[in-house]
Amino acid sequence: VQLVESGGGLVQPGGSVRLSCVLSGSVFKMYDMAWYRQAPGNQRELVALITFTDRTTYADSVKSRFTISRADALNTVFLQMTSLTPEDTAVYYCNAASGSLGYWGQGTQVTVSS
Repeated sequence: VQLVESGGGLVQPGGSVRLSCVLSGSVFKMYDMAWYRQAPGNQRELVALITFTDRTTYADSVKSRFTISRADALNTVFLQMTSLTPEDTAVYYCNAASGSLGYWGQGTQVTVSS
């Protein structure tokens, strides 16, 4: 199973960016999909989760600003991020989980700076 993230980069405060993560090598729709992030010196933290039944969960720090969604036909999970602040700067990782199985992507850097 391989997860490949894309969409990161440099964005100005108050801006928006959409991350994508494509899963290959398995049946996408059986997985709960999540986005985590890790800033320098910090532990990796859960940002948003979407289950295989489309239930969503968000970290308090991103509620009302970030939206996670999935397109099973495209084997892809998205993270739409708006109203970005420098505190959102981190490497964002995609995660796929099903029972005891869990997989990570390589991460994509998001830097919020003027």
